[in-house]
Amino acid sequence: MTSPTALSGPARAFRVIAVAEACSWTGLLIGMFFKYVVVFDDIGVTIFGPIHGALFVAYVAITLVAARRLGWSLPTTLLALAASIPPLFTLWFERWALRTGKLHGAGAGTTRNATA
Repeated sequence: MTSPTALSGPARAFRVIAVAEACSWTGLLIGMFFKYVVVFDDIGVTIFGPIHGALFVAYVAITLVAARRLGWSLPTTLLALAASIPPLFTLWFERWALRTGKLHGAGAGTTRNATA
């Protein structure tokens, strides 16, 4: 397996956004816990809601870019998009995609040669 630092630009961007989206989910869940269980104050939701919303949209966009540039199949692309809905599943998908070579492109040189 190659180093994660040897990944293409779309693959690196996908990994960063996938992790950031999961972190924002965590922040939003903690904010919701404090809002509804602990202090009944919505400051955490007020802060993390817009952050999570922006990162969710960024994740969907980078997923579509990565799918095209890395040659993902339709089922892989749909799985990546579905991973954005349950909390923290973007982490699972990112790790799975790295482990299975989905972040290295289809056929290694085909996506690079097509854009050159």
